[in-house]
Amino acid sequence: MTHFDALETRSADQREADQLAQLQAQIARAITAPGTSRITDFMPQSLADMAKLPILRKSDLSAWQKENPPFGGIDTSNIVHIFQSPGPIYEPGGTSHDWWRMGRFLHACGIGAADIVQNCFSYHLTPAGMIFENGARAVGARVIPAGTGQTELQVRAAADIGATVYAGTPDFLKVILDKADTMGGRLRITRAALGGGALFPSLRSEYADRGIAALQCYATADLGNVAYESSAMEGMILDEGVIVEIVRPGTGDPVAPGEVGEVIVTTLNPDYPLIRFATGDLSAMMEGQSSCGRTNARIKGWMGRADQTTKIKGMFVRPEQVAAFVAAHDEVTRARVIASRNGEMDEMTVRVETRASNPALYEGTILETLKLRGKVELVPPGSLPNDGKVIEDLRNYD
Repeated sequence: MTHFDALETRSADQREADQLAQLQAQIARAITAPGTSRITDFMPQSLADMAKLPILRKSDLSAWQKENPPFGGIDTSNIVHIFQSPGPIYEPGGTSHDWWRMGRFLHACGIGAADIVQNCFSYHLTPAGMIFENGARAVGARVIPAGTGQTELQVRAAADIGATVYAGTPDFLKVILDKADTMGGRLRITRAALGGGALFPSLRSEYADRGIAALQCYATADLGNVAYESSAMEGMILDEGVIVEIVRPGTGDPVAPGEVGEVIVTTLNPDYPLIRFATGDLSAMMEGQSSCGRTNARIKGWMGRADQTTKIKGMFVRPEQVAAFVAAHDEVTRARVIASRNGEMDEMTVRVETRASNPALYEGTILETLKLRGKVELVPPGSLPNDGKVIEDLRNYD
């Protein structure tokens, strides 16, 4: 199968040069918007320089939008839809070709002009329905704007119209297929473009047994498509319209390849410049390239949430506090705060990766950064699990 466009097979050097130019243009746009003018006065000269830029979190986005509604003062001349997420936070939408870059993923699924897509993502306030519809248009497919719920009507429409593709959350496809079985309907769906939840191996296998090839993407309401599976199913390939970093939770500091951290995304969509946007999701970069021929980097997919803020002894302990502790000691490589119970009392243990042998060296800094006293356990460098956690809650709430 041919690739969606030539961007997918660029050399690493060409991709970095292209993305650096786009990044510089994005920053120039962002700093002219009233609500986002505080973003930076630093212009990166390489993609590695991005670590010097501030992280943009949803709380910042919400504040900008309140000061300069609805989108922090950006140019809205190409915006035709306004969506709402909890907060509330508002996301823009456009109708130009592949505005959310979902067409690249649908193309990787083998979807094209001969297909009819039953789009079971919501169209109500959230952008998911429009994201996938825009992508379907980009590959020439026709769309049944089915939305969510109304399972019997979904089955009838799929059977009568001859839908060949399901787009929606992984679980809802099974609901439709099971309902079709009870109704005696025969569906022609052979491919599934999934998002909005985890596709567990057992469910993928069940779909395969029904003759449905299921692939998933990683997308958000703010950013559009970030990464996607191809038929190779070797991790998720980064979209060509974003720059993705993996950083230590609570910081903007990049982690080593293969290490789990928070996913930070810069979108290169000129209509909505988000620079180093923190998704709150955990993942890790993979080595090498996909065997499908696409040359961009890959991530392992969604691996949990980075926001591990936990209340211990009545005080909130946040990932950025743990990061501050690590930064205070050059010989410390990583640390993990563990919340547990001792009888009816909270207990805090701080496991510190270091070659030092005296726990007392760290007691003062722990109190200063975490605002709590805790037991210190010293462990050898590299011994803490590579799962992105800096705070672990072992207390039983049942």
